[in-house]
Formats: sequence, structure tokens, C-alpha cells
Amino acid sequence: MNKYKYVFIDLDDTIWDFHANARVVLEEMYEEQNLGRYFSSFDEYFAIYAQRNLELWEMYGKGEITKEYLNVERFKHPMLKVGVDDHELAVKTGTKFLDILPTKTTLIPHAIELLDYLHGKYPLTIVSNGFVEVQYKKMRHSNVEHYFSHVVLSEAAKALKPDKRIFEYALKLNNATASETIMIGDSYEADIRGAQNAGIDQIFLELNAKDTTAYPPTHKIKSLVEIFDIL
Repeated sequence: MNKYKYVFIDLDDTIWDFHANARVVLEEMYEEQNLGRYFSSFDEYFAIYAQRNLELWEMYGKGEITKEYLNVERFKHPMLKVGVDDHELAVKTGTKFLDILPTKTTLIPHAIELLDYLHGKYPLTIVSNGFVEVQYKKMRHSNVEHYFSHVVLSEAAKALKPDKRIFEYALKLNNATASETIMIGDSYEADIRGAQNAGIDQIFLELNAKDTTAYPPTHKIKSLVEIFDIL
């Protein structure tokens, strides 16, 4: 018999496809700002951005940088790589990016089927390091907010995944215990190690190969449809 009574879920790249939505927005801005002057192609620009963005989110998760620094640096970095130092453009790009990004609605494959299935069985809680002003807009535009009993964001919890305090905050909101809760997420460092820190079982949506041998997740999947056989 399934022991779980509560399900915690990450938002970005677990339910809402950050990578795909960011790519669409950045391609629009790349053309608008005529960045082809500096890069051989949009793919080159996006590859540099995506790698740096991933590094910055890991730093943000460890509390090493502010969200303001993250949102400027991820746009300043690609330009510096091609010898262009334009802080004002990076700030402008970051502001516009956060305005447009939450209006995009591409979800991870099978997200809606999964939410329909889980919603009838468990109270669902978003646990995310994302920015408050952005995450709610994403959920509303994508029409997924109604699936969740609670939305726990790092700014409200005053702790960032993988800090166990954000998970403990979510447990308290649900009046739940760690042993009856499971976390679904795509980030091994933030979601899986974070849940492990809080004594919560995990389902790791492994979108990219990751060495998890030191601290293996409770479950490892390649597609959200596999969760139907777990929960």
C-alpha cells in the first residue's frame, strides 16, 4: 500500500518547461537587440546563457548570490564572452525577460495528465526557489495554479532548496510528516538532496545524465508518466 499522503513538486523544468519557454523569449530578444552582430548564431548565444544560468541557480540555491545579481549576470555573461561589456543592456534584458517569460505556457510533457491524476489523490504543494513575482504568473498563465493546495517559495520560507528548512516549512503548512511525503523534481542538488536533507523520499526526473551514486534518489525516472506506477 502507498504510504504517501502528500506530494511536493518543483515547478521549473518539472512542471513548467523553463528551458523551452526561456529559449522562445530569448530568441525574440536576440532578434530585437540585433545580437547577431556578436554571435555566429542564436544557438551559440543560448548555449552560453543556459550553462551560466544553471551555474547561477546553483549558487543562488546555496545563498551565495542575490536574485538581482543572478538576473543581470546571466545576460551579462554571454556578452562578455564575445568581448562586449554592457551592464545597462544586461539590466534591461533581465527586466524585460522577467516580464515576458511568465506569459509563456509550454509545460513538460505529460505534466497536465500527471497533475490531473495526482490532484484527485493527494494535496499538492509547489516547492520552488523561483521568484515570487514570476512563479505565480507562470502558474496562472499555464492554468495549473488550481492544482496546488500550497505554493511554497524560497522568499516566503526564507530558505532556498537544498536547505531543509524550506521543506520543513512546507511540511508545517500541510501538517504533514516527512515520512508520509514525497518530493518530485528535476534538480538533483536542489530537489533531491534537499528532500533527503529533510528526510523526505524523492522522485528524480533525470532530464540530463547525473551521477547520483553517492546519494541515490528513492526513485529515478526519465518521464513524468513513470510516476503513475509509483504513486
